Amino acid sequence: MSNKAPFSINFLGIRRLFAALSIILVLGSIGLLATQGLNLGMDFTGGTSVVAKGENEVIIDDVRSALEGTPFEEATVVRYGSPRDISIRVPTLNDMPADQVGPRLTEVVESKLPGVKVLQVEFVGPQVGDELRDESGLALLMALGLMLVYVWFRFTNKFGVATVVALLHDVIIVLGLFSLMRWTFDLTVLAAVLALIGYSLNDSIVVADRIRENFRDTRETDPEKIINGSLNETLSRTINTSFTTLLVLIALFFFGGEVMRAFSEALLVGIAVGTYSSIYVVTNMLFLMKVDKQDFIIPEKKEVDDMP
Repeated sequence: MSNKAPFSINFLGIRRLFAALSIILVLGSIGLLATQGLNLGMDFTGGTSVVAKGENEVIIDDVRSALEGTPFEEATVVRYGSPRDISIRVPTLNDMPADQVGPRLTEVVESKLPGVKVLQVEFVGPQVGDELRDESGLALLMALGLMLVYVWFRFTNKFGVATVVALLHDVIIVLGLFSLMRWTFDLTVLAAVLALIGYSLNDSIVVADRIRENFRDTRETDPEKIINGSLNETLSRTINTSFTTLLVLIALFFFGGEVMRAFSEALLVGIAVGTYSSIYVVTNMLFLMKVDKQDFIIPEKKEVDDMP
């Protein structure tokens, strides 16, 4: 090997077990997405958002109690930054014109909650929400397609396929968890999923670079020994990167408020799944496609004799 591995863990000894686990999680996630879908936020479904500020700390339960018995009792009430700020999100109401939701909700809030003042009212129409949903799906597909092209040219077609399969694996499982837990999926979560694609790709490329280097430099011919050694050599880097990233995301989850909670939830799950997939999904795909040393041989340039 080109570098002495600081660890000696037999990752590939249980690769078939993790391959079965990945298949079960992906199929389960697809089933959840097909049967109950995602709990789409107001960004995609349309509705009205109101931001209000109180003279003192605003109690969320008091706001929800004030909305009971009104057309807005199904609204979502969350903290918006400081304890004095709240956000009230109302989905599209069939029995009330869209232009009346903001003024009526403002009247209810300010009359039932003394000291609370509405600062901002925003409306997202259903048509805009549909466009955002379609464009978001297209953005995900484009990101995956461009990643495939990049990895295909950087490595070999086998690595390109293995890496994109790992990216799809990560995205599907994260979306499946959001469907299972009924967490709200909005533009913030979409941004987290796109960030996850970049993170997971970077992790996979580090592993792939070392595997390619060792296939070329070692006299070892057993692909399992070469890949296992490569995984051990990159393990310390993977642990350090994942750990420092998780520290930031945990801080965002606990101290970033409701606005950043969905973003941090998506990435917390995604980082764990992405780290796992860069080890087991990529390598399982390489074994499935029977990767060997011939895939990494650099062809010799033929010298052309000058014509007399």
